[in-house]
Order: sequence, then structure tokens, then C-alpha cells
Amino acid sequence: MSIAEELGVEAEIVLYIKTPPDAATLRAIIAKLEDPFTNLVRRDSMWKKLGLTEADAHTQDQVVALLVKHKQLLQRPIVVTAKKAIVGRPKERIRELLS
Repeated sequence: MSIAEELGVEAEIVLYIKTPPDAATLRAIIAKLEDPFTNLVRRDSMWKKLGLTEADAHTQDQVVALLVKHKQLLQRPIVVTAKKAIVGRPKERIRELLS
């Protein structure tokens, strides 16, 4: 059961691999984001495999371009409401936003 279901909040789940956000969607998320926009990018094995450094995700334009090109690097979950967006890690942040 998802946190949204548990709280009785209607939610739309977007599977980012099947339906990756385009540049405009990413910019809209960044405009609402409470977290630093650089937190949208996962620093995992894919990041290392691509040979990326922090300099590659320093500006909003770089983050958007990187995520459009490499959708697997999108941090998840991203929770977006009408007014705010957060990276939903740790999970307690989702509960706080939706309560």
C-alpha cells in the first residue's frame, strides 16, 4: 500500500521509464521543488558508468538535459502536488507533504 493510499489521497503514479518526463515537465517540477534541483539526479552506478561528475549536474539546464538524455538517473520517488514537489526520500517526507 502506498503512503498516498494509506492517507486517502488520490495520486497519479507515473512510471518514469515508460513515460519519462520531458524538459518542460522537469522544469515545472524544479519550479516547485523544495529540495536543491541537483537532488533530482541519482549518483549511482549509472552515474559512475557514464563518468559523470558534480560539474555535469551543476546548473538547472544541465540537470534537465542530463535527465532527458538518461532517464534512469532520475531520483525517485518524486512527489508533486499543486504547489510543491519533493524528492520522497526518506519516505517520511511523503507523509509530511501529503498530510
